[in-house]
Amino acid sequence: MAQVEATTERIIAADPETVFDTLADYQDGRPGLLPEHFSEYQVREGGDGEGTLVHWKLQATSKRVRDCLLEVTEPTDGQLVEKDRNSSMVTTWTVTPAGEGRSKVVVSTVWNGAGGIGGFFERTFAPKGLGRIYDAVLGKLAAEVEK
Repeated sequence: MAQVEATTERIIAADPETVFDTLADYQDGRPGLLPEHFSEYQVREGGDGEGTLVHWKLQATSKRVRDCLLEVTEPTDGQLVEKDRNSSMVTTWTVTPAGEGRSKVVVSTVWNGAGGIGGFFERTFAPKGLGRIYDAVLGKLAAEVEK
């Protein structure tokens, strides 16, 4: 079983605090950032950063749907970590300054991939597909905070 990783980043024309606060607002901010790949979104505990428990289904392909139940932590300033209780998947959002009034947002997801030929295809194609999904999230985030 090899680890699979997908990473996407974007520079956003808004200060890091605003960007981070929007990402960490699972109650009101995050739902509006999610593209059609996400469904059945529900905050089960908390709703603002650390201590949040959130559920969604992520449809990565027409046949592949992950049922995610994510525990949110904030291990360092500007970082949100979402650990899926239903799998090995961990997504880390990192927001850092990128010049005056600008932020760099990096989203990285890792999980234990399948073995064999299925694992080969997963390692080859899943990072690109997940990258496209998170690029859409970052695009919606930019549109929201750059208003």
